[in-house]
Amino acid sequence: MRAVALSLLVLAAIVFIATHDRDGAWGYVNAASEAAMVGAIADWFAVTALFRHPLGLPIPHTAIIPNRKAALGASLEEFVAENFLREDVIRERIESACVSQRAGEWLVTDGHARRIVDEGSQVLADALSYVQESDVAAIIEQTLIPRLVEEPLSPAVGQLLEEVLRDRAHDGLVDLVLDELGRWLADHEGEVSALIENRAPSWTPEWVDKKVAGWVHGQVVDWVGEISRVPGHPARQALDGWLADMAQGLQHDPDTMARFEALKRRMLVQSRVVDTSISLWDALRRALIGSLGDESGLLRRRALEELEAFGRRLIADDDLAARIDARISDTSAYVIENYGTEIATVISVTVNRWDGKETAERIELHVGRDLQFIRINGTVVGGLVGLTIHAVSHLL
Repeated sequence: MRAVALSLLVLAAIVFIATHDRDGAWGYVNAASEAAMVGAIADWFAVTALFRHPLGLPIPHTAIIPNRKAALGASLEEFVAENFLREDVIRERIESACVSQRAGEWLVTDGHARRIVDEGSQVLADALSYVQESDVAAIIEQTLIPRLVEEPLSPAVGQLLEEVLRDRAHDGLVDLVLDELGRWLADHEGEVSALIENRAPSWTPEWVDKKVAGWVHGQVVDWVGEISRVPGHPARQALDGWLADMAQGLQHDPDTMARFEALKRRMLVQSRVVDTSISLWDALRRALIGSLGDESGLLRRRALEELEAFGRRLIADDDLAARIDARISDTSAYVIENYGTEIATVISVTVNRWDGKETAERIELHVGRDLQFIRINGTVVGGLVGLTIHAVSHLL
């Protein structure tokens, strides 16, 4: 583009020389070419002055971009921060973009969900394979166990137990234990009866022992079933009362707290705790790596199904998509509101890191083509203005 603009200037100069001191119509051509040269040189000076000193001469108010690089970067930063990094702008863009629906459409098309599962499984499997047993042992022995030993846990355990009792979250576990106990007692009548018979006095007849053992077994089975069926059974109430006392004692009774902490300490300092923890971690790690590496395995298949189902829900469920878009909007607005200024400083920091000459070259490469059109237009417009002035002067 520079070559094109310079060629027009050279052409105007050749025409000016060739038509110099000629009358008639050539005078109009000569005036137009002279004005075209003036326009071309003036616009060349203006365009060049933005990026460097024309002809290397330190003329005032030239090489504007290299000399005012920092101010331009700060102005651009302020402009972006005030006009783009604003909460209302971000919210409007997210709402109009329908992020959730577009994400759902992306998930269910072209195998994107499978690619996410495949690549995520590979990354997770590689990460798990790099974790060594020695690293896990060091974390447990040097960080986790000492911290648990030193940290008083009884208040937290008591508060957790109190919350469980308040929400009746333990009822399901109690029902499960009672059901399993009743089923075991019913299936092992012989073993229970034999245990009772063995505890009977030696002087009682055998048939009496059998009779008593059967009756005791039946009573125990009925009692366990009654506790399981009746929500407000006295045994349940007694258990709730004992647990409530335990929760209060763990939080407020020094003796109970001390006994709990002593039990906790005795359990944690045993070497088997570390060995068991490492064994459990290693077994879990190997199982996960194996499942993640099996393309047709249950873990990856379920992950793919859930991801595709989630994508379809994002498309079909407008309420879900609206909620997710609202969360994205709130998160983005929070980031912009609290860190927008810091984000915008990337512009000024980056520009300040550039060399002045480098900055001018970068900007000129991006917008230089349009700037060279200014030189071309200046040449053409200058020639037309010169022709008009020459024509008007002759008419006058």
